[in-house]
Amino acid sequence: MNPLSIVHRQLRHALATPPRCWQSQARHLSRSSLLFRPPLSRTFSAKAGPDAEAAPKPKPKASTPLRRAASASLPIRSNPTPTRSEIQPVSTCATAERYLMPSLRGALPAGARLLHDAWWVPRWVDGASGQAGEVFVFGNGSLVCWGLGEDAAGRFARDVLAGDAAAVAPLKEVETEDLEFVTDPEEDTRLQGDLIILGKTPPLSSEDSMPPDLPAATLPRDTLLARYAFSQALSRSTALSGLESALDHYLSSVALLPRTLQKTGKPGLGRRALVMKLGELLRFRQGLNLNRENFSDTPDFYWSEPVLEGYFNSLSNALDVRARIRSVNDKITYAAEMQSVLRELLTETSAHRMELIIIVLIAVEVVICLIRDGPELWHMTFGPAEESEDQKAASSSLVHAV
Repeated sequence: MNPLSIVHRQLRHALATPPRCWQSQARHLSRSSLLFRPPLSRTFSAKAGPDAEAAPKPKPKASTPLRRAASASLPIRSNPTPTRSEIQPVSTCATAERYLMPSLRGALPAGARLLHDAWWVPRWVDGASGQAGEVFVFGNGSLVCWGLGEDAAGRFARDVLAGDAAAVAPLKEVETEDLEFVTDPEEDTRLQGDLIILGKTPPLSSEDSMPPDLPAATLPRDTLLARYAFSQALSRSTALSGLESALDHYLSSVALLPRTLQKTGKPGLGRRALVMKLGELLRFRQGLNLNRENFSDTPDFYWSEPVLEGYFNSLSNALDVRARIRSVNDKITYAAEMQSVLRELLTETSAHRMELIIIVLIAVEVVICLIRDGPELWHMTFGPAEESEDQKAASSSLVHAV
């Protein structure tokens, strides 16, 4: 064997096998590490013990842009001042598609005033919790409570508004949203993160915007119209949430139709059921875009009050109202296109059925004509030929007789 190859093999063996002193040190270190390593079974039991299973995680609230921007309000929350009040809740809930505003007057507490597009209850005390706050009731089927929690707002809707006939098309499930606010006369009124700050407001452009002779309220009169603007934006968001939930329920009811069409080649709905679904879809689009309390237009009141319009738009933009409206319209457009295809299929099916019926009727009419006029046609076709042969036979017999 070549001496170079022998040397090369020995070097490879020496490099591949570590020295014995290193091997003994490695074994010593591995044994010592096993002494200090926690048992795997104990670690697993600590992570997945019965206590951890018995404590379920709380259900998270809806992920909204306000929740994502909550860090912007931390400077206000973490640095209280002598002029700043405690953080109080703003709760809103939607119970119906709309309210008949004139019919609400008899159901609301004494002292309620009509403030532009809403009924304003200056003070309402919740009997269960003792909380006192003010309430704005809007025609889009929602109400906004300042200083009252979500439970108190639900009790107001149940105890005050539920027994009245002003609610049109009550929702199957009440939609709720919540926010928080503070009052501070040294700060400017604004929305910061997920916190509304009620403080100094610029003067109004028109004196007619603030009604005269307002009753005493729970919160200061100076920020009444600012609270009204924030409330209207929040009520639109909650009413839109109710519409989104109803539309999602509708889309889930027709979600299997494309698969049924793929499997069977049939629409899966009758003509009447399809027309009813189409009417429900048109009602969604009407409620979103065409009603007086629609979601896309800025109320006329804010045209003359740019400051209040800024409050309204700031909260509407923070709640992504316009983006959600576009999303709902896109869903409605998709559902309308799908129903248009199904309606065309039903039309083609009915047209094909009518063609078959017409063919069958023509065949039946032909059979009836053959049964009724068959002998006459036979006589007209074959009768003269037979008579000519008889005449020929008679004439030949006469000739033989002569």
